This record gives sequence, C-alpha cells and structure tokens, in this order.
Amino acid sequence: MIALLAGRLAWRQLVSSRARLISAIAGVMFACVLVFMQLGFRAALFESASNLPRALQGELFLVNPLTLVMFRPEPVPRVRASQTLAVAEVAQAVPIYLAQTRFRNPDTGRQRTIQLIGFDVEAGAVDFPGLAPLIPALKRIDTIAFDRRSRPEFGDIVGPVERGEHLEVELGGRAMQVVGLVALGTSFGADGNAVMTETNFRRIVKERQAARTDLVAIRLRPGADLPAVQAQLAAVLPPDVVVLTQEELIAWERAYWEKGTPIGFIFSFGSLMGLVVGMVIVYQILFSDIATHLREYATLKAIGYSNQYLRLVVMAAALMLAVLGFVPGFLGSIGLYGLVAKVTLLPLGMAADRAVTVFAMIFVMCAVAGLLAMRKLGEADPADMF
Repeated sequence: MIALLAGRLAWRQLVSSRARLISAIAGVMFACVLVFMQLGFRAALFESASNLPRALQGELFLVNPLTLVMFRPEPVPRVRASQTLAVAEVAQAVPIYLAQTRFRNPDTGRQRTIQLIGFDVEAGAVDFPGLAPLIPALKRIDTIAFDRRSRPEFGDIVGPVERGEHLEVELGGRAMQVVGLVALGTSFGADGNAVMTETNFRRIVKERQAARTDLVAIRLRPGADLPAVQAQLAAVLPPDVVVLTQEELIAWERAYWEKGTPIGFIFSFGSLMGLVVGMVIVYQILFSDIATHLREYATLKAIGYSNQYLRLVVMAAALMLAVLGFVPGFLGSIGLYGLVAKVTLLPLGMAADRAVTVFAMIFVMCAVAGLLAMRKLGEADPADMF
C-alpha cells in the first residue's frame, strides 16, 4: 500500500512539469538507443566473423596455432590432412584454402579486396546456401560462385547471374566466369566472398603451393566419440597444428575481434558512456525536481511521513522514467537496426536477450541516479516551514 501511494505521488510529481518529463524521457531514450546500437554492432561483429566457421560441415578442424583470424591464416601442411586418416574414426579430411585478392568491378573498373575460399566442392565439407546445384559448373576451369550478400561496391553481379547471362570478372588479374550465387555474408574482415575449387584457387593465387593449405575440415564416421577423437588427433599430430571443434573454431575467431583488436572494447566502452550520459540526465532531472518541491517534501516530513517514504517516491519516479524512456528507445532501435543492416549488410537485428539486458541496464542506471538524487532530501527540514 505504501509503495502504491509513493508511486502515485511520484507520477503526479513527474507530470506536474511536462517539459521536464519530456526532457527526462528523451535522455533515457537516448541512452537506451546508444546502448542498443553499441551492443548490436558488437553482436553483428561476432556473428559476421563466424559466418565461415558456421558454414563448415566438419566436426573437427586443423588450424595453425599461429593463426589469429581466418582472413589472415597461417599455413597448415596439407600432409596433416592425410595423416588424420590414420585414425579409424576419421572418414574424411578436406583442405580449405583462404586468401584475399583484388576484384575488379566490371561496371566501374575499380578494384576492391575480396575473400577467396577454395576447396573440394564435391567433398561436402562446406555448405553455403546455393552451393549444391553449382558443383558441376564450379568444376570447370576458371569458374567461381559469387556471394550474393557481398557489398554493392563489387558491382552488379547478382542481376546478370540471375538472368542467366554469361558474366566474366577479374580476380587477382585473371578472368573468371561467375557461374552462380551462394549466400555467406560480409564481415569486418571481408566485404565479399568468392567460392571456387582448390584448383581454380591456385590459378588465381599463383604463389600458393598445393602442399600448404590454411584449414582442414575433418568429418568423422557416424557414432564416433568427438572428444576422444580430438584428443587422439592432438596426440598423434605434430605441434604445428591444433585440433578444434566447430564451437572452438568460432570462439577462436571471436577472441581475435574481442581481444586482439580495439573494436570490441570500443563498442563496450560506447555502451558504458551511453549509460553514464543517461544517468547524468536522469540525476539532473530528479535533483531539480526535488529542489523545486523541497518545501513540499518538508511538509510531508512535518505531518509524519518518514525519510524512507520520501526515498521510495524518488525511486519510483526514477523507475518510471526507465520504463517511459525504454519503450520508445526499444522501438526506435528496431528501426535503426533495419536501416543500418540494409546499408552495411551486417547481420544486425533485435534479440530478446539483448532487449532484456538493455532494460536491466537502463533500470539500474535510473535507480543509481535516483539514489544519488536522494541526498538532496536531507535538506528537506520541517523547520524550514516556519
């Protein structure tokens, strides 16, 4: 009952000054949108970085321990793929070649860096949407599949291919025919992707030796004990490779962006700054509100209301501002997510767990601002009424 009365008083106090209420809501909404965008960019960074690892179909993978990130891999001896077949539970080991080269826009002639992914397209170790029907065409000389989710700066590739037109593009100074489209997506490390056989890969990247690959995807026989096979491979293979599960490979890639670059820290720091700015705005509003109604608070004390009740009023006002600012901030962030995703082609979308996290952060932000503003209540002395 006391909480309900405190809430009613807090609400009437907030709506008594519409301009101040709108300013407070705008401040909370600003903090909410800023935190949503920073956390959204951070999630998009990690999700886009894991596009390629998630598309791989192996249960285990061989990676050079010196590799920091997949778009700049350290070489793995191809013979390691053959050596894994000595373990009875290993059904297949597929070398995968990765490199970046220049792609010439067929419309403007400008060049842009693109990610090349070469592998045995018949092995089934990689499963990009749209790849399966292109396998016969990709086996021909000088053919590639283009990632339809690549940035538009590469030119109009999707349209001619969908219309069935013969389209040749220049990759690394070599003319290649685009025989179809796959769907993978951009990342912070690659603006686009081109998929091909390992033979066509080496035609483009001429300096690459067939004996040096970048990643090996290992497929196990049905019923194989994954941890046991991983431990067995780690024991028999030389230390120039590490054996990772798919989740460990994704975590490996994520760790680079989170710890090896300042990007992850920048997004986290931006979220913190948004909360600080929002807290300062809410604090100023509540402090000003208390100062304006200090005589009324003193009157309440004089007629018997305790300091605890007055603090409850201030806290109720702070939490109301949290809800009132979060709702438009949440809706606005959904719209901004759609806009930014359309422009950047990053996988940016609202997630339920992120919405809950941001609401909790905004709730705590307003609560802290309310606690700081309560110090002003100590000046509400009933003796000041006389």
